[in-house]
Amino acid sequence: MTITSAMPKARKRPTRTRTKRVSSLPAIKLSRLPPSHIDLRDPLHAVLVCEDCKTLVPITGMQGKVQKLVPHHTGKADEAAAIRCRSSNRRIEFDMTIPEWRQALADAVTEASSRQGTTVLPKAFSPQTDRTLRARAERTLAGRLADWDAVLHRVAATDKNRRTMPAGDTPTESLAAPLTTLHPKSPDR
Repeated sequence: MTITSAMPKARKRPTRTRTKRVSSLPAIKLSRLPPSHIDLRDPLHAVLVCEDCKTLVPITGMQGKVQKLVPHHTGKADEAAAIRCRSSNRRIEFDMTIPEWRQALADAVTEASSRQGTTVLPKAFSPQTDRTLRARAERTLAGRLADWDAVLHRVAATDKNRRTMPAGDTPTESLAAPLTTLHPKSPDR
């Protein structure tokens, strides 16, 4: 498409704050925010995280007398209802310079990098546990069968002793225990 002189051209709009309104909430001091919530790399297009809705919001009026947050909504665009954030048009106090912000950001990055997780090493075994685990690993099926055959006669003797009834069928101070299972019958209607 070719451009002709007859085609309309958009006029340049002023880059100033379009409203004189200011929020009644107290001004946000940059020194009280975490350095990672502020972006002053390009001072004319400064951005910070809104305290109320936790979204990145540009700061307007950087070349004017009053700097404030851009009017913005709390929800995502085209998804949530358009509800104006209460921190819209809230004043910003620049109580720190850009070099101070860069230094605070560098300190925060250094501190965060020192908090990186380390690998968790397993607890060392005691010598007895180590011997037990090694002996278990070295045992074979034939060795386990031989161990079982060595104690099989004692297991059989214990089972036989459990099955025998004590002398007399009644305990000394109570009624005789029934040897047959009782099955209650429901009354006929």
